[in-house]
Amino acid sequence: MRRPPELLLRFTRAERWVHRTTAALMLTCLATAACLYLPPLAELVGRRRLVVTVHVWCGLALPVPLLLGLASRALRADVTRLGRFTPADWAWLRAVRARRTGLGPAGPASFAGKFNAGQKLYAQWTLGSMLVILGTGLIMWLTHLTPPAWRTGATFVHDWLAAAIATVVAGHVWMAMRDPEARLGMRTGLVDRRWAEREHPLWRHQQHQHRHPVDDGRPVERELPGQ
Repeated sequence: MRRPPELLLRFTRAERWVHRTTAALMLTCLATAACLYLPPLAELVGRRRLVVTVHVWCGLALPVPLLLGLASRALRADVTRLGRFTPADWAWLRAVRARRTGLGPAGPASFAGKFNAGQKLYAQWTLGSMLVILGTGLIMWLTHLTPPAWRTGATFVHDWLAAAIATVVAGHVWMAMRDPEARLGMRTGLVDRRWAEREHPLWRHQQHQHRHPVDDGRPVERELPGQ
């Protein structure tokens, strides 16, 4: 019989809910933006005033899940991880380049901590673009507070950045679809220990671990607080 997997806690409930609510708000913003700027969708949906209202309020709410989630110690620890580039991350990027160009046999997973360098770059870009799109959206919305030149520039940046965000989010979804175990970790919080050792070995081996039972009786390894 095949041995049941040993499960490792990767994301807490707070972290998963921050991800889900932020994703829902972002996708709603992108969908409503498409309905506002693409004529076929605008004609199909109609009710432009309602679409604008949903777009504006979802945009204003974008940073709220993260701000609330910072009450979680685990989320704060992951924010620190995502914001810090280490020598291992640079090695990961070099390994990816070597693998894609055929200049070296090294695989990138050997240098990955809890988050690899690609995930860190995506998270940093997402946070930065979220702040910029929120700022430009406020300038476009509060028309009486800024001169026309500001609103024109803000509209240009907002529109093109929205297109870039849609492209990057599509790439993020495509990458997630290629990794069922990563999706399971974001959905349930738990991943197979063997997957962690293969894809994030530095994180796996740097932990001080506990073993706790889960509902189905399989062992689960849990990070110590603050790790």
